[in-house]
Amino acid sequence: MNEKKSISLYAMAVEKIWKLREVTDSERVRQLASELGVDPVLAELLVQRGVTTFEQARSFFRPSLDDLHDPFLMKDMDKAVERVRNAVVSGEKILVYGDYDVDGTTAVSLVYSFFRHLTKAIDFYIPERYDEGYGVSYKGIDWAAENGFGLIITLDCGIKANEKVEYAREKGIDMIICDHHLPEDELPKAVAVLDPKREDCHYPFDDLSGCGVGFKLVQAYSQKFGIAFDTLIPLLDLLVVSIASDLVSVTDENRVLAHFGLKQLNVSPRQGLMAMIQLSGLEPGHLTIDDIVFKIGPRINAAGRMETGRIAVELLTASDAKTAIRIGTEINEHNNERKNIDRRITQEALEMVESGNCLSSGNATIVYNPQWHKGVVGIVASRLVEAFYKPTIVFTQSQGGLVTGSARSVHGFDLYDAIESCSDLLENFGGHLYAAGLTLKEENLPAFCERIEKFISQAIIPEMQTPVVDVDAMLNFSQITPKFLRILKQFQPFGPGNNAPVFRTDNVYDNGMGRKVGVEGGHLKLELIQESHPYHHISAIAFNMADYFDHIKSGNPIDVCYSIVENYYRGTANTQLRVKDLHERDELV
Repeated sequence: MNEKKSISLYAMAVEKIWKLREVTDSERVRQLASELGVDPVLAELLVQRGVTTFEQARSFFRPSLDDLHDPFLMKDMDKAVERVRNAVVSGEKILVYGDYDVDGTTAVSLVYSFFRHLTKAIDFYIPERYDEGYGVSYKGIDWAAENGFGLIITLDCGIKANEKVEYAREKGIDMIICDHHLPEDELPKAVAVLDPKREDCHYPFDDLSGCGVGFKLVQAYSQKFGIAFDTLIPLLDLLVVSIASDLVSVTDENRVLAHFGLKQLNVSPRQGLMAMIQLSGLEPGHLTIDDIVFKIGPRINAAGRMETGRIAVELLTASDAKTAIRIGTEINEHNNERKNIDRRITQEALEMVESGNCLSSGNATIVYNPQWHKGVVGIVASRLVEAFYKPTIVFTQSQGGLVTGSARSVHGFDLYDAIESCSDLLENFGGHLYAAGLTLKEENLPAFCERIEKFISQAIIPEMQTPVVDVDAMLNFSQITPKFLRILKQFQPFGPGNNAPVFRTDNVYDNGMGRKVGVEGGHLKLELIQESHPYHHISAIAFNMADYFDHIKSGNPIDVCYSIVENYYRGTANTQLRVKDLHERDELV
């Protein structure tokens, strides 16, 4: 029997275009560099972020909690606070209800943690992914009614739950909606609808996470009823986990909250997050947004993907280390199981596309296997985008003869809009610009694929079909000095809207110490030298780029795009380049 050769995801990845940002105001850059006494490259990065004066730079580098917006600027906040207050004072039972992903479980943990110090008549509810699906469920409302709850506070969901809000009202239950997703034309008739994306809401910042909206509710409650703001600080570790994991912009209010959330996470994390830090092998006290995105967030998500999101809330609200480690270990095992399933299904999906046994491989990649695990199809969709760089939907079978899918898009293309154009074929759908979920009857799959393929063919443009590495600035290795690194570190926390700067350095070599590392030697660990500065070498890691090893090991030059990170291991800090992409150069260049 011939052994079946697996298809490498990364060998298939589409070649990227490098795009260097233009300096729009060179005189302002020069002046700012002089005023601040920094490298012009750093001044250029500030100007790119709209920071053009000394005062703006001081505010950028020194975030302040005083810069948070008044929560009562959010539409319906006064109604929400009064309704919660009535429940707290009267002893009415309150149910905190949220989605099963990181944003939902951190939001529930935050609001539940705050109000359980004010009332004992409170509990939380996380719907089962495979039984109830996303958002508010009839089963959840029935459970609330059976157990005597008079008020439900939804978090990270509910903005489209019009019928379910009415169903709850008929059962004598009021609802307060706290959400951050785009609403429909008609809002649910809840007691209060907190969503900064409401058209009639004039809150100054509309890109809060679901947990962020929950935080504004407890901030408003504290502000109204004389609870010191300092009592909210311990909640910020939850908030930064949601901001990082939900990929909301790290600008404006989110940047302030993420800054102080990271401080809390590093200095005094709650027991549950400390357990995740330890189980992830991270260095306490030196955590970054990347550590949340790649280590902590996926583990919390794994609870809802593989088992139940409820145990994530139990972890995040655990009051002692022993309980936290016990639950954290269980969640960590779910994450390991998730990774194994993810790899297998990704391989099957790649083979399906390569062999032509998929639903679509034209302008979109659409695959379907009724046996696939529902909890990982979103991850697989992201992997397929990496491989083929097309809008992608991965389907599997759901309950009741339905098919459920997770969709991911490419930069610049509104996949949610494309899915909405097929709404008459769908049972339900929801999501964002670049990520969405949908459910439909299996017999509607062919018509859906045909229609969405046509929609994408008419709406997508060539610029959206090739991945781009946006390069912020050219940089010589000699410029990477301790002062440069110290100031660059103050640009954190990084994330959408304030991404880690990407630099480009040309004509560099490995010093001969380069090697393959990682699972099956898929990554490269390099020591790079720039030809024009031969005495200044720097460590680099290039994930999933082992195919370039022979070229580099032979002493050939390369051009690299990278971000600069600081790694901590056993108390020692090391500067490292995290290679985003590399190009081989002709030896004669």
